[in-house]
Amino acid sequence: MQLEQFMLNDIAPLSINALVKDAQLLFSQLTTSHVIIEDQFNFIGLLSETDALCFEADQPITNYAYAIERIFVLESTLWLDTLEAFSKNKTNLMPVLNKQGAYLGYYELHDVIGLFSSTPFFSESGHLLVIEKVYVDFSFSEITQIVESNGGEVLGLFRSKLEDGLIQLVLKIGIRELNAVLQGLRQYDYTVRSVHQEDDHVKVLQERAAYLDRYLKI
Repeated sequence: MQLEQFMLNDIAPLSINALVKDAQLLFSQLTTSHVIIEDQFNFIGLLSETDALCFEADQPITNYAYAIERIFVLESTLWLDTLEAFSKNKTNLMPVLNKQGAYLGYYELHDVIGLFSSTPFFSESGHLLVIEKVYVDFSFSEITQIVESNGGEVLGLFRSKLEDGLIQLVLKIGIRELNAVLQGLRQYDYTVRSVHQEDDHVKVLQERAAYLDRYLKI
């Protein structure tokens, strides 16, 4: 799934030699949690609004370079990894660099979440399963083979937890009769932690995605 269509350039990066009050003014005009900092067109990182409001307004940003976080994704980064980067770094703006490290533009969180919500994981009808297995023994291709060999279709699959050598995954499949798939998973030593009716559980996931969007809009 391509993200290039969501890349923006309407907020120009701020020079590291600009004054802190320039960053404070920018935050007063925007709804972003961070601003992008550059040094002579070279990407430096992100400065948060929380930090900028604590610094002396008439001092140059370079005096507070220690507070600039080098947060970014590459233009080749997959959309789900990009969403994870937003969450881990608690930002609603994500700089995009090419493989040479040159700044290309940025993504906004709500655009990436909107892309997530439009995937078959949410839009297609199906069953949601939470499954678990020893990490070194699990395989995405094996799960797909089990589902498809029993007449099902994998609509979505992502890792929800990795802890104590066990990996937990959320699997959404399109199929009318679920029992054969459940038996197949257990035969290959997958523990089925829970099975959810699609409508209610997807609604919960959508609400959580919307909550993440609201939480990160500072």
